[in-house]
Amino acid sequence: MMWFKKTRPSDVWDEPVAEPLGDIEAAQRIRTICRAAADSAEQVGNPEARSAKKQQIERERYERAAKAVMEIAMKISDELVRDSAVREIVGLCMKANNMKTARALFRAIHAASIKDEVLKEHPSLADEPE
Repeated sequence: MMWFKKTRPSDVWDEPVAEPLGDIEAAQRIRTICRAAADSAEQVGNPEARSAKKQQIERERYERAAKAVMEIAMKISDELVRDSAVREIVGLCMKANNMKTARALFRAIHAASIKDEVLKEHPSLADEPE
C-alpha cells in the first residue's frame, strides 16, 4: 500500500543537469527555479504564516534554490543574459525579505535598463543599508 507513504517530490533545482547549459538555457533554468521557489520565498518573508518547523523547511528549500540559481548565473558568459538572470534572483530574494543578498546581487547588475526595471519593481533597493 503506497497510499500512506509520504515521499517528497524532488525540487527542480535538485535535479542534475545532464550536459553543460548554454547562456539562454541557463537563464531559462534560473527563471524556472525562481518561479518554483517563489512560494517558499514568500513564506520565508512572512514568518508568522507557518509553524517553526514548517518555517525551517521553507527556509532550507529557499536557500537551496537561491544557491543553485546563483551558481548557474555565475557560469553565464553573456553580460546582458546574466543581468537578466540576476534580476530574477533579486526578485526571489526580495520575496524572502533577504535584503542583504538582494542588494549585493542588484549591485552586480551592469545594464542600466535592467537596473532601472529592478528599481521600479523594488524601490527599497535604492536605499543604502545603514
